[in-house]
Amino acid sequence: MKLATPRWWYQRDRRQAPVTRALLTPASWIWAWTTARRIARARPLDPGPPVICVGNLTVGGTGKTPIVRELVRLLADAGRAPQVLTRGHGGRLAGPVQVDPDTHAAADVGDEPLMLARAGPVWVARDRAAGAVAATAHGAGAIVMDDGHQNPTLTKALSLVVVDGETRDGEWPFGDGAVMPAGPMREPLKAGLARADAVIVLLPADLAAPDPELLALLAGKPVLTARLEPLSPPPDGPLMGFAGIGKPWKVERALVAAGADLADFAAFPDHASYDARTLAALADRAAALGARLITTEKDWVRLRAAWRERVTAWPVRARFEDEAAIMALLACLPHRGEGQAA
Repeated sequence: MKLATPRWWYQRDRRQAPVTRALLTPASWIWAWTTARRIARARPLDPGPPVICVGNLTVGGTGKTPIVRELVRLLADAGRAPQVLTRGHGGRLAGPVQVDPDTHAAADVGDEPLMLARAGPVWVARDRAAGAVAATAHGAGAIVMDDGHQNPTLTKALSLVVVDGETRDGEWPFGDGAVMPAGPMREPLKAGLARADAVIVLLPADLAAPDPELLALLAGKPVLTARLEPLSPPPDGPLMGFAGIGKPWKVERALVAAGADLADFAAFPDHASYDARTLAALADRAAALGARLITTEKDWVRLRAAWRERVTAWPVRARFEDEAAIMALLACLPHRGEGQAA
């Protein structure tokens, strides 16, 4: 059973769910210690092509996948032959396996790899080192590692951390700083930032600029700003939205900000599997409202073909506000095999 992201995780006010926070705090100490020990004891593999890791300091909901897709586009335009490496969360295949969007389903490889495979080669591998070796053998000039800031098995030429820049309604991207399960952090903020080469603050389309307090907290690291923008406006008429991502409430906000006539919205856990009963209930609710069903691209790829015809996908993309700055970082990457022994 999948559990929804606790919204109180992202509240800095510790008066939110105080008993739950207190009960989970000892488990968070164990999680942080285990993560630090695993990173410290690792012997990372250098696969040859430079590895660009796009990771999180928190558990989901930062917009990491759109950043990966944009980096793949920029690297491809620069002639670097990028291939994506991902664990394939939610998929049954351990890999290494190259994702084929024509034959694989989200249940095989996960929803995010299926999305990314439309832009270029994607490898799913729970053993990231084995996946990197497979990508290298198939001509990768650069490997974009989707997630993995806390995975120490590969040598990283560039470590980018994506931070959710939306700080409205009392939310803060790091909550009160507690490590999961007492909070959203995968590791303490200071430890995670220490291994990052740069931070990408991802903003929604309607937010003018990052919070100055957030930028001050990230001081000492290069900070790039990117914006999550819809590829097209929402359809006209009443809409019934639904989403199963890390922070589904952000999809609701984004639809409203983009001018959608949102009659209702249903939130589900990240990577939720939509069975026939759930989808029928959503369709009945939409029919009662005289509305059309709409969801994220990530949710849409998890639907069966018959339901894809009944649900509108609302794709978004990440755009760097200073594309020259991210290109300058990518230009410093070594080319495949540079510096390695023959």
